[in-house]
Amino acid sequence: MSDTDRASVAVLRASVLKLARRLRNQRADETLSPTQLSVLGVLVAKGAMTPGELARHEKVQPPSMTRVIAGLEDRGLVRRDPHPDDRRQITVTATEPAAQVVAESRRLGNAWLAAHLEALSEDELAALRAAVPVLERLAQL
Repeated sequence: MSDTDRASVAVLRASVLKLARRLRNQRADETLSPTQLSVLGVLVAKGAMTPGELARHEKVQPPSMTRVIAGLEDRGLVRRDPHPDDRRQITVTATEPAAQVVAESRRLGNAWLAAHLEALSEDELAALRAAVPVLERLAQL
């Protein structure tokens, strides 16, 4: 990797982190932590999951996920149900209020981003459009 590539990596990392932080601040319920909102987003998108599956998906330790789930359950945003195939386990499901919070948070984030994209030139927008598939692939690695 060249010195120029290393410098680009550093700028990309810092820019992605700053953009992610600014987008995370666009949430419908500011009393929810970014982790709680992320868990709700996963449950809304993928459906019911066990706490272990959620912990692996979010890359946190199971005890941490147990605390997150408990906090969300106390607020009526998730419910615990018996696992359909394994009586020793439970599944966690997002409630309708959770789906509304996730949808509104996404709407707010999209609106914030769209408003800020208006400040870009046509060439910058074209470059961004071209970069979207690459950023998507990088996010999946």
